[in-house]
This record gives sequence, C-alpha cells and structure tokens, in this order.
Amino acid sequence: MIGYYDYTVILTYVSLVSAGLGILISLHGDCHPYVGVFFLLVCGLCDAFDGKVARTKKNRTEEECKFGIQIDSLCDLVAFGVLPACIGEAMLLQSTKYPDRVVRGTGRPVDLIAPILFFLILMIYVLMAMIRLAYFNVQEEKRQKEEGGVRKYYDGLPVTSAALIFPAITLFQFLTPGDMTLLYFIGMAVTGCLFVSKIKIRKPTLKGILICIAIGAVEFAILLLLRIL
Repeated sequence: MIGYYDYTVILTYVSLVSAGLGILISLHGDCHPYVGVFFLLVCGLCDAFDGKVARTKKNRTEEECKFGIQIDSLCDLVAFGVLPACIGEAMLLQSTKYPDRVVRGTGRPVDLIAPILFFLILMIYVLMAMIRLAYFNVQEEKRQKEEGGVRKYYDGLPVTSAALIFPAITLFQFLTPGDMTLLYFIGMAVTGCLFVSKIKIRKPTLKGILICIAIGAVEFAILLLLRIL
C-alpha cells in the first residue's frame, strides 16, 4: 500500500477528514453552515500541531519529509480553501435576505447579479488559497536550500488564518438580528486578497500559537452554546 501512515501524518489526515465532513454537512439537506464551522475549527487545531508532531521524529527520511509537506498543503487547500467556500454557499442557501430564487438565479435577469458576484467571490477565494499554498511551497523549498532553519516571517496571510476569521464572522449571525451573509462574503474577498498580498506577517511563536488556540476554543464554545440555546 502506497503512502505513509505513521504518527507524523495522523493529524493531517484527521484535518482532511474533518474538512470533508464539514463540506458534506454544510451542504447536506437544508444546509448546516454553522455546523461546518465547528469542523473548520477542528482543522485549525490539527494544523497548529501537525508540524510540531512531525518534527519529533528525528529519523524521518527525505521522502517522508517531502510527503508530509505535500499532504499538508493539499489538506490546507481543502480545509481552509474549499470548506470556507462551502460554508459561504450554505449561508447563501439559508439566507433570508437572498431568497432561494435569487441564489439559484431563477428570478428576473437583475436577480442574477447577486449570485454571480457571490459565486465569483467563492471561486476567487479558493483560487487565491491555492496560489498562496503553491507559492509558499516553492519559496520555502528555495529558502531551505539557501538559508535553512525555521522561517521567521510569512509573505501574505497564511491560509490557516481562515480557521479563526470565518468562525468569528459567523458569531455575528447569532449575536445580531441581521443577516450576516454579505459580511461573510466581504470577509472572504478581503481574506483571499490578503493570501496573495506582499504583507509581512511574523510567524507565531509557541505563545502565539497557544493564544490562537485559546481564541479558537472560545469561538467553539460560544458557537456551541449559541447553537444549544
């Protein structure tokens, strides 16, 4: 059987399974975008530790290291690119402001403007996530050959930031009476642009990672509480 299945890749596999479940559940039946957000948070948690877990194995072969890098990027595209887009589509289908006939483009010609714009944002967001991941892989391989060591800065916003950004936006849907679908898509457009921007972002230290995990845990708890109530 091809592939690698030791403990160094388990979290990446779990993240991909979580992303797949989130996509299916978000778009299943009457659509459940806010349940999909929980799976997005799980993906973020797995990503926070998968690299550190992989580096604990000192005798990894070069093939194992390269395999881990490849599956990490492929998983990130699904988890932080496709899953947020599917959550956005599910929000559209559930939206009270953008009724079904408008979302599906079955109304007047003018009604097609909204779905076309929304779908463009969805596709451009996924495209920007893919471009950012591919570019990062190429640059990281080049940097490792020239400098070595651990990267201190990121060029552009890491795609994994989606695990905190979109759950934060969806919280507003529970805290305010208004329809937050438009805000979600504005967030997607801005985030997608930041993926491919040239802004410098310091790579978080262990303390920074723990803070991000704490923020994600708070978002998870609030969303869960609001869903139950």
